[in-house]
Amino acid sequence: MPKVWVFGDNVSTDDIIAGKYLTSTDPVYLASHVMENLDPEFARRVGRGDVILAGKNFGCGSSREHAPLALRAAGISAVVARSFARIFFRNSINLGLPPLTCETTEGFQGGDEVRLDLESFTLHNLRSGAVLKLSPLPPFILQILRAGGMVEYLRRRCASGP
Repeated sequence: MPKVWVFGDNVSTDDIIAGKYLTSTDPVYLASHVMENLDPEFARRVGRGDVILAGKNFGCGSSREHAPLALRAAGISAVVARSFARIFFRNSINLGLPPLTCETTEGFQGGDEVRLDLESFTLHNLRSGAVLKLSPLPPFILQILRAGGMVEYLRRRCASGP
């Protein structure tokens, strides 16, 4: 069952993947170092389908695409935050990592088992019963995310013709 990882405000792209690892674009390598500035054990403990829940301004700092790439490669299925840095939000969509906004993060603790529903735009805490209502994404953004990112979305569109 997917778990939630809780972080605070102003998690920077350098917190997500430190600059010293940017000599590589290998997703597996980046995933092995993801979030280590904030939680040195994160990369070892994170599981497929897990969700990050954070405060305001998630992904602030540089415009590096390595940050959402590392999170996705580590198994993170979505980042839910009160707000995002604009470039991180866009990079996440381009790389197929859903960036979802919410009003509050109350009712969730790190390690809680969760169920993310992108049809109803909700995040359910299976321990506490809390449900976060997430801001819906437009249908065309969901199409990009379901394709796995912008490159795959465009590849499919070009292959299907005009």
